[in-house]
Amino acid sequence: MKNTLFVIIVLFSLLGFSQSKKIKILKADNTFVKPQEYPGATIVLGNVFVEHEGATLRCNKAYIYQETKMIKAMGNVIINQGDTIIQYSKYVDYDGEKKLATSWGDVVLKDELMTLRTDTLYFDRENQHLFYKSWGTIKDTTNLLKSKVGNYYLRTNKFQAFNKVDVVNKDSKLVSDHLDYYTSTGIAELFGPSTITSAENSIYTEKGHHNSKTNISHFLKNSKIYYGDRTIKGDSLYYNKNIEYAAATGNIIVLDTVNESVIKGGFAEYFKLKDSVYITDRAVAISKMENDSIYVHGDKLMVTGKPEERIIKAFKRVKIFKSDLQGKCDSLVTEEKTGLTKLFTNPVLWAEGNQITGDTIHFLSNTETEQLDSLKILNDGLMVQKDSAGYSQLKGKNMYGKFKNNNLESLDAIGNSETLFFLRDEKQKLFGIDKKQCSDHILILLENNDVKSIDYYNMITGKTYPPSEFEKLKENEKTLKGFVWREDERPLTKDDIFIKDEELVSSEIKETASKEVLKGTDSISKKVPKQIIPKKE
Repeated sequence: MKNTLFVIIVLFSLLGFSQSKKIKILKADNTFVKPQEYPGATIVLGNVFVEHEGATLRCNKAYIYQETKMIKAMGNVIINQGDTIIQYSKYVDYDGEKKLATSWGDVVLKDELMTLRTDTLYFDRENQHLFYKSWGTIKDTTNLLKSKVGNYYLRTNKFQAFNKVDVVNKDSKLVSDHLDYYTSTGIAELFGPSTITSAENSIYTEKGHHNSKTNISHFLKNSKIYYGDRTIKGDSLYYNKNIEYAAATGNIIVLDTVNESVIKGGFAEYFKLKDSVYITDRAVAISKMENDSIYVHGDKLMVTGKPEERIIKAFKRVKIFKSDLQGKCDSLVTEEKTGLTKLFTNPVLWAEGNQITGDTIHFLSNTETEQLDSLKILNDGLMVQKDSAGYSQLKGKNMYGKFKNNNLESLDAIGNSETLFFLRDEKQKLFGIDKKQCSDHILILLENNDVKSIDYYNMITGKTYPPSEFEKLKENEKTLKGFVWREDERPLTKDDIFIKDEELVSSEIKETASKEVLKGTDSISKKVPKQIIPKKE
């Protein structure tokens, strides 16, 4: 008796389970079968309404195969899954065993977050996964997304798009070959080459995170922001479109296409509304000059102003390198419109073997020819060049120089001027040391890196010492007041601008670099001005 009761219970259970899987015909104007033409099918016509495991289907006509749990529906097909998903199409094939639906013909699917349109849509009810293979669009409250291939995962509101993906809203257009888009948040995860274009700029990345609702993005691979006059590149870019702010880290490059300059570093911040860029971590500004470039390094670099009025500022441990000009100071300002560069706080310049110092140094470049034009040293100007017997020197309260073909052509020392030169004959034998003072000014003309002439103006005092007598002078009498030889601070290559004062450059690097920079720069005393060489009897 107990066994019989158990069998009856099992049979009823199996029957109940089987009935739960059954496709239920809830309504139809006409129901019939044609076993010879459609074996195993129940044909329903007119206002068809069927249900299977919580999902309902409405259409004009359907073929229902109960044994295989198949439905072929046509004509104004509407599928409902719960209260959240509704789909419209012309045709649907539904496999109840696999819970797979294939819809085609003007397919429209809607849920509470988005509307999907395509020609053919596949729906895996078991995994709540929708996908299409031949173009589709998704529209939510923010964006319209179009792609050739797409997957939509209902549980996570995640849309995965491939092949010629476009995401368009009122502010921008995103183009990619692969992205994951979350309709609930408006966030797009980008994979592979992608661009975001807006009225303000264009962004390129190969991996990133873009929030189309908050307009805040983070790009992680080979990323660039293109503005009309400026390009910002970095390994990683953070961008807030609302305030036009960008921050970049890792191998930063800021390219100024108008002024043909480049800034590099490890970290940068860009404020578009203020037209300013701030760079640190091995920051260097590179400006093109003729067939050469000038490199400016500082602990911090700042570039401000409109393209036609752009200003570069460098702060702390500033160094300059050009093949024929090097410099160092604590802070620097360059006006790209005028070509004027100002060096502040203990500045020094090295040009053609000359060391030039003063309280403040200005040098001007011709913006059209991209060549050095002129030089100005304000307060305690001093030019020094090393001679095998000592240091030749020119001093003045202020000094003004002119360049020709990037070579220093003249230097005019004005106010309390002094000179100290080592005199040599045609065979370069030292025969005297000339030390003079002038109340007005002293003008030196140079040619091929050599002194061509020296002119003294008003109240000249001083004397010429024979070498033996000069050697007996006190050390402070062998140099002019304020003399400091700073050759060890000189950057000999463009990489030396990053070396801090306390770091030592290896002798091998220094020797090699010296040959490059100093080639052809002979001693200032190698050729002595004719008018200060005593005539031979």
